[in-house]
Amino acid sequence: MKAFRVNLPISPGGGEFNAADGHLGEIMKAHREWRVSGDAAWLKKLWPQVNAAMDYAVRTWDPRETGLLEEEHHNTYDITYFGPDGHCGSFYLGALAAAARMGEAVGADVSRYRALLAKGRARMEKELFNGEYFIQIVQKDGLGRNFSPLNPDDQSAAYREVAKRVNEEGPKYQYGTGCLSDGVLGLWMARVCGIDEDLVAPAMVKSHLRAVYTYNLKRDLSMHANPQRPSYAMGTDGGLLLCTWPRGGKPLLPFVYSDEVWTGIEYQVAAHLMMLGEVEKGLEIVRVCRTRYDGVRRNPFNEYECGHWYARALSSYALIEAFSGVRDDAVDNVLRVRHGAPAGRSFLSTGTGFGIATVKDGKATFEKVVGR
Repeated sequence: MKAFRVNLPISPGGGEFNAADGHLGEIMKAHREWRVSGDAAWLKKLWPQVNAAMDYAVRTWDPRETGLLEEEHHNTYDITYFGPDGHCGSFYLGALAAAARMGEAVGADVSRYRALLAKGRARMEKELFNGEYFIQIVQKDGLGRNFSPLNPDDQSAAYREVAKRVNEEGPKYQYGTGCLSDGVLGLWMARVCGIDEDLVAPAMVKSHLRAVYTYNLKRDLSMHANPQRPSYAMGTDGGLLLCTWPRGGKPLLPFVYSDEVWTGIEYQVAAHLMMLGEVEKGLEIVRVCRTRYDGVRRNPFNEYECGHWYARALSSYALIEAFSGVRDDAVDNVLRVRHGAPAGRSFLSTGTGFGIATVKDGKATFEKVVGR
């Protein structure tokens, strides 16, 4: 098993876990590169590796083929989920859709992936949607490898009662009934990777994002307690919290970053809202975020998180497509315009060049600047 973090300079190590969201995201990125390049020969050469990666995910995290990840699955919150959740479950659906589309293009039998995708959608909609947003079902048992309870006798006197309560709740660091800003992250990634089909009922996805906007976006954090890394957003700053528990049920020890604000998550939620027609809500999240990086409080060119110039902030690139509604597809050789996209001009990058796309009266034209 390869680590999901890489040392620089490149060297062995980087951790012992394979993150489910990162692993499944790479499958969607392969689909993106194919749609951007239109290179059928490249896809055919890569397909065996994509197929192996998808089969690994099913075998490791969904061995009973239920359509969602149930077995313990590590993720890039640096914690391990036990039981199905919207966060990594949406990545699973996106990867299954991507693998199915790529497999069909090379003539492979992808009926298994299509069946899993249908099962996963049904479970997401029936079991994980609470009528307002998607949650996690925390499993204490019934898995191939259940969580290991803490032994209170091994703890200090001050921590013994905490250990007992943690054991009653189940695994540490879950989000359970929380409204997670990343709760449908995989569906956003599927969109930006060129998968246009609705993998989950659009009304439910929009409802989740509206809930994130309502509960997680704070215009003033003066009264917010964050025991982790408050310098990302603090005091009179505003920001989008990673998770809140508007219906109660917050675990004693939720996932460790739940009270933080990350720009990379703010941008993906904003872009996803725009893609579903909630343009003003998306723009407000961006305004709140960028106000923190105004050149007085923070460097406007360095949206730091775990390090300076942290890569997650590059999710901001999705705002271009989200707002303009324009995307190039080199496989079908068309310029796609989202229904209802606002009129205007925007930057557009293709596999062989870039230029300016203009949308007017629901139609798009493209003016080449560099390349072909």
